[in-house]
Amino acid sequence: MEVPRIISDRAYSTYESMIEKEVSSGVMPRHIAVIMDGNRRYAEEVLGADPVEGHMLGRKKLEEVLHWCLDLDIHVLTVYAFSTENFNREASEVDYLMDLLEKSLYEFADDEEVHNRKVAVHVIGDREMLPDNVIKAMEYAEERTGMYTENRLNMAIAYSGRQDIVAAVRSIARDAVEGSLSPEEIDESTVSRYISTGDLPDPDLVLRTSGEVRISNFLLWQMAYSELYFADVYWPGFRHIDFLRAIRTYQQRKRRFGK
Repeated sequence: MEVPRIISDRAYSTYESMIEKEVSSGVMPRHIAVIMDGNRRYAEEVLGADPVEGHMLGRKKLEEVLHWCLDLDIHVLTVYAFSTENFNREASEVDYLMDLLEKSLYEFADDEEVHNRKVAVHVIGDREMLPDNVIKAMEYAEERTGMYTENRLNMAIAYSGRQDIVAAVRSIARDAVEGSLSPEEIDESTVSRYISTGDLPDPDLVLRTSGEVRISNFLLWQMAYSELYFADVYWPGFRHIDFLRAIRTYQQRKRRFGK
């Protein structure tokens, strides 16, 4: 016998409230990183629609998740928006995603809630790989929100973890040649300072949607001691209760950092 919708909705709401209360009383991660995976599969398998629809819904989901983080006083959210490998997709899809990223950056930069919550929007990645319109949107977003220090939204665009490390090593080598850095001074903390997120704490929790269990060249240096969580749900279908479960799992783990 099928359970009436009103009863199932009420039960879901009660369960969600219970988890939210439990999570709110625990220690929050300072920095969450998300591999937003499954937009195309959600569109094709769930909606029976064009992949474009999945990317549009994925953009809306990012806005939701940012608000969920802010509501729980999680101050840094880093999202894998477009990898260097994504350039290997069909040209029409890449062009659409570039236009969507451009639009998203302008929207975040002008969003009233972003300014009310004092969220700095920042982009990490290889900008030389990106079209001028996206670079212009990045610069606009960073200029409009750059005065804020309370919260941060990092969008990894044209990003790869290996490229991030190579760029840091190149900068270190350049400074060593110029004499502003001694080779004997170079250690792990040096690399961490030169990495793209050097002004931030490393992610406490790295979350991936879609059921895939891999990190796909994302924040390789930064996630050395991150807790990993893999959600078996496509990114556009990622619910608030899924988010709360991820935070609860993080809170239940014992973080020893090798001790």
